[in-house]
Amino acid sequence: MSKAMTNNRRARGAPMHDARTRLKSSASRAGSDGLPARDVAVSALFSVLIEKRPFDDVFAKATATRALAARDRAFARLIATTVLRNRGSLQAVLKTYLEKPLPEHLGRLEQILLAAAAQLLLLQTPPHAAISLAVDQCRADRNGRRFGNLVNAVLRRLSESGSGRLASLDNIMLTFPDWLLDRWSRTYGVAEARQIARASLSEPPLDITVKSDAEEWASRLNGITLPTGSVRCSHVGRIEDLEGYADGAWWVQDAAAALPVKLLGDVTGLSVLDLCAAPGGKTAQLAAGGARILAVDKSAGRLARLQENLRRLGLSADVSVADAQSFTSETMFDVVLLDAPCTATGTIRRHPDILYLKRSEDIAALAALQAKLLRQAARLVRPGGTLLYCTCSLEPEEGEHQIAAFLTERSDFRRQPIQLDETVIPLLWRTADGDLRTLPSYFSELPEGIRGLDGFYAATLVKSDC
Repeated sequence: MSKAMTNNRRARGAPMHDARTRLKSSASRAGSDGLPARDVAVSALFSVLIEKRPFDDVFAKATATRALAARDRAFARLIATTVLRNRGSLQAVLKTYLEKPLPEHLGRLEQILLAAAAQLLLLQTPPHAAISLAVDQCRADRNGRRFGNLVNAVLRRLSESGSGRLASLDNIMLTFPDWLLDRWSRTYGVAEARQIARASLSEPPLDITVKSDAEEWASRLNGITLPTGSVRCSHVGRIEDLEGYADGAWWVQDAAAALPVKLLGDVTGLSVLDLCAAPGGKTAQLAAGGARILAVDKSAGRLARLQENLRRLGLSADVSVADAQSFTSETMFDVVLLDAPCTATGTIRRHPDILYLKRSEDIAALAALQAKLLRQAARLVRPGGTLLYCTCSLEPEEGEHQIAAFLTERSDFRRQPIQLDETVIPLLWRTADGDLRTLPSYFSELPEGIRGLDGFYAATLVKSDC
């Protein structure tokens, strides 16, 4: 652990994960007024698990029509994400209390049971609240109302003896899809694959990138300064309520996601094309570093949010709504950044719905798209300029293999190995070719509640002068 990290922790005393514990404790004490939060959680789970829709989208939609207090909104999210991270083992425990499998087409019954089981076994919710409200939810559901008595009986038995059964299960094997664990075992080895999976099932801390004085902001936000320069906090609640947010002093960005731009070094005065720019964390980094940026994304809505965030930060960038596959420009750029669409398997700890939405066949399709985007991006790099490619995938087809194929095809580009000091990017985080490769199992030496890192790959490629 770095000296800065150690000093920050000594100055504050209390464990950083206490805030999350307080959320579980306070939100779980809700009585009948906790029903709307639980309904939102169950609705979001149904949309992800049955309809195969992204969690962030459905959660935003589910809360948009309900006047939930900040605490209840946070509790709804906590219930849903806890289920997504532990679905396999929760299903297995519930099965032991059911004499026969549940019939199909029972509305939200299974999601109601899963949400209640998560509350009882993992979130320390008082049994009377979790059980009675689950029964209310069941009886309010057209397809599941006749199973109210069954839900009551199963959950009461679960609350009495389910914890021991849950502790005996291998949640990694039960929750992760076989194809993904098999892939990671082949790529990283069986032991490392389990470490990656375990870290991916942990709730992540809040990482922020500050415009200046990381140590000062770590102190103000009761956080720590990571060796990479990011500030890490164990915050629960509304991000907008944190000190410095309204003043534009920082933005939310995982520590791994902040590394690719750092590979460029000083970007002052450079012209940068940021392809697939939204949500804009790297755009903000480049702008704060003094670059002249054109941010491109095919989603007008996502670009609007990017601009709104830049305004809050007091930063600026030109924007263009366009598909990166076909984007053209009369001028070429000093730097072209391509943060390519990918399977995002390195971000499961932040987006556990990936476990249920991605398929093995998605990798080949996305790798083909990434190859097209790389070719287009390369056309826009001026002679002597730099192409920065990155993805938040752990799959080599979307990272190392992609760049190897590109360099075979384009002899006018060469790899620029990482130049940063080993205290910022350790040798362990570098591939044999000098590219960046982070894993969710990194930063395991930190205290519980603030461990881990998103999985990221990045390569810096320099175009020849002639």
